[in-house]
Amino acid sequence: MNAKLTLPAPAKLNRMLHIVGRREDGYHTLQTLFQFIDLNDHLMLAARDDGEIHLPHEVSGVNHDDNLIVRAARLLQRHSGTRLGATLSIQKQLPMGGGLGGGSSNAATTLVGLNHLWQLHLSLDELARLGLQLGADVPVFVHGHSAWAEGVGEQLTAVTLDTPWFAIIHPGISVSTLDVFQDPQLTRDSRPITMARALQGGAPEWRNDCEAVVKERYPPIAEALDWLAQYAPSRLTGTGACLFAAFETQQAAQAIAQLAGQRWPTWVARGLNTSPLHDALGYL
Repeated sequence: MNAKLTLPAPAKLNRMLHIVGRREDGYHTLQTLFQFIDLNDHLMLAARDDGEIHLPHEVSGVNHDDNLIVRAARLLQRHSGTRLGATLSIQKQLPMGGGLGGGSSNAATTLVGLNHLWQLHLSLDELARLGLQLGADVPVFVHGHSAWAEGVGEQLTAVTLDTPWFAIIHPGISVSTLDVFQDPQLTRDSRPITMARALQGGAPEWRNDCEAVVKERYPPIAEALDWLAQYAPSRLTGTGACLFAAFETQQAAQAIAQLAGQRWPTWVARGLNTSPLHDALGYL
């Protein structure tokens, strides 16, 4: 079998993130707006007849069997009962531990891509349920549309957001999501709001409840947020480490990114409402 696919695994931004509670199992309940951006890893998927799942070039710092790409492929194999396998490789552009959803997006692209490559014909809903076993952010990448999310981030309602240009800064450190969510100072009791109110209020009213704790724990992030805030309202995505500001034009975003690039890794990306993965596979 020589079927092959090369597919994007896009980044996301949390345009806002409220923590509204904590469940008995320790997971936090959230309200957030996910938006895709045109910044991607790329996965190469090649079907094989021997049932093996093989990642020949391991990602630095990640054990082969712990890699979300490998775990996603094996999960789909077990669930579907297929006898096919795959050789997987990845071109990384998204930073690990950056709050851009790289690992979750890689897992989702693996699920959606292998479903296509292995001709399993599973629905996106079924793939998203599988993805939730791998991480709370995987379902939004499977469904492939900007979304209002609740629960642990898996209860999704598709929305259409504005599509500004973003200047995105990585302060050069990795954030432990677990440490942030276990911090006693973290706000866990934000008053829930409706999706309509969040969308009606728009970006000026959006915030990230993790930001205060992350700034306290990671001074380089606080420094970068304060620097970016001189030019436009700045915000953390997820638990960081990446942060962003929105601009109306590509030129404006590039001007700030050029300045920031003298100190930090920086990207300019356009906001999207549909995932490049879905565009590549022709989903409507």
